[in-house]
Amino acid sequence: MVATMACNKEFSSGYVLLDPDQLSLFELIRLLFPGHIGKRAFVDCHEGAESNFERRWIIFISILAQKLLQLLAKPLSWFGSAFEMGLNLPSANGGFGMLLFNCLRGKVQWPEKTSPTFSSSIGRLDKRVKLDESINPGDSKYFAALAMMSAKIAYENKAYIKTTVEDRWEMEVLGSFDFWNDYQGKATTQAFLLHDKHVESNTIVVSFRGTEPFDADAWCTDFDISWYEIPGVGKIHGGFMKALGLQKSVGWPKEIKQDNSHPPLAYYTIRELLRKRLQANHDTKFLVTGHSLGGALAILFPAVLMMHEETWMLKRLRGIYTFGQPRVGDNKFGEFMLENLRKHDIQYFRFVYSNDLVPRLPYDDKALMFKHFGTCIYFNSFYEGKIVAEEPNKNYFNPLMAIPKNVNAIWELIRSFIISFSKEYKEGWFLRAYRVLGLIVPGVAAHGPQDYVNSTRLGSSVLLLPHRIPLK
Repeated sequence: MVATMACNKEFSSGYVLLDPDQLSLFELIRLLFPGHIGKRAFVDCHEGAESNFERRWIIFISILAQKLLQLLAKPLSWFGSAFEMGLNLPSANGGFGMLLFNCLRGKVQWPEKTSPTFSSSIGRLDKRVKLDESINPGDSKYFAALAMMSAKIAYENKAYIKTTVEDRWEMEVLGSFDFWNDYQGKATTQAFLLHDKHVESNTIVVSFRGTEPFDADAWCTDFDISWYEIPGVGKIHGGFMKALGLQKSVGWPKEIKQDNSHPPLAYYTIRELLRKRLQANHDTKFLVTGHSLGGALAILFPAVLMMHEETWMLKRLRGIYTFGQPRVGDNKFGEFMLENLRKHDIQYFRFVYSNDLVPRLPYDDKALMFKHFGTCIYFNSFYEGKIVAEEPNKNYFNPLMAIPKNVNAIWELIRSFIISFSKEYKEGWFLRAYRVLGLIVPGVAAHGPQDYVNSTRLGSSVLLLPHRIPLK
């Protein structure tokens, strides 16, 4: 990871940046004692940055988690690779029976990780790849359902995405990318674009990948609570901005010349591709989507367009659809976004399923200052939805909610065995095992994409009609 202390912060009026590469055990322990946080080797901050105990404790957790993830990056990647290989072995050999038979013959067919049939652990939770045939272009649920399926397959390899989009959905893939993170010094952000050319829709979908279970770099992005305060915009989560394409030398200039010595930056590459496509056909619009970390990048992409005053592009933005999205900024950032969403008549749909942990992080409190904005489309475990200002139990770790959350997790496990009797959908053994994890940490199992797919397909279409963005 590139040292943040050498980065140009002139584009911001305030900042707190964490660099786990500079962390030592002595400095970590010192952090818990009174003193200005800027004196710690692994913290770079503006003069006057608050350093009360609550903030120091949050920084302690964040920097320690990032350091541990760095140390475990290779073992985690190796384990994940072996685990996903094991998940794909039966299908590569024609089922469990044929796998056993091939083992006895010594002719096991090993899955190819770049093949269109190899799916990730996220994909194995929910094997659905077809779009819901009962939801057609023009239906109020169409774009939400398409956005969620796009967010789901964003976890897969490029060949899988191309085959799914072009052969099953009959749409065009415009590109699948691995984007450069200037702070991590590697390509750790993934996204793909498709063009739905149906006459009723004619929409480009920008889909950002979320956090992969065995990707330490993505987890570091999530745990990095560094932040920048941009004048007139507000404070924004530093980890997410870095993943979108923030440059350590110049910040967020409107125009740049891409450095060919490394992969391209997400924001600028996607914006340029959209510019060309939208200018070529004035009837084409676009939407952005993502699940988990992908949801955070999906809401930040139009935020940077707003900062750069890309008015004509914002007028062509059909909607923002995020699923299980974490908080990305402070109250001032929320006000900036609401003003611009109303100004450009952009629909923002933030989906939250039941007890999903991720939308309730980072904390909405005085120590962390992160807040959601706009309307939340909240679904309970019966896939009954309603529009609310904030999801229930907004900070998750409420002792009074412990019993209700666990009771709900038990119901979700029971439901996995009986849902096939009432819906055209069946949950497999791997998803049921994942739901068992929900008995220990309910918010983790509720974060999987399967329940968001169900919410967009089974939820009321009324929830997805155009609505006015609330003032607060």
